[in-house]
Amino acid sequence: MNSDFYIKLGKNIKKRRKELGLTQQQLADKMNISLNFMGKIEVAFSKPSLDTLIDFARILETTVSDLTKFDK
Repeated sequence: MNSDFYIKLGKNIKKRRKELGLTQQQLADKMNISLNFMGKIEVAFSKPSLDTLIDFARILETTVSDLTKFDK
């Protein structure tokens, strides 16, 4: 997958996190990942594994499908 996918994924994670009123630190704590890794995912410097993506969907009360659904 190209970097554009991860940029859009990071934006969707950030958007959903903010909709739930969570800071990056709060989400990182719930995910049991570092704040640094959390930030890197949101700006596409790091690529989450499928297991991590599934955890994001569960904690953000959404689906992997919704997190990977991008506007044209």
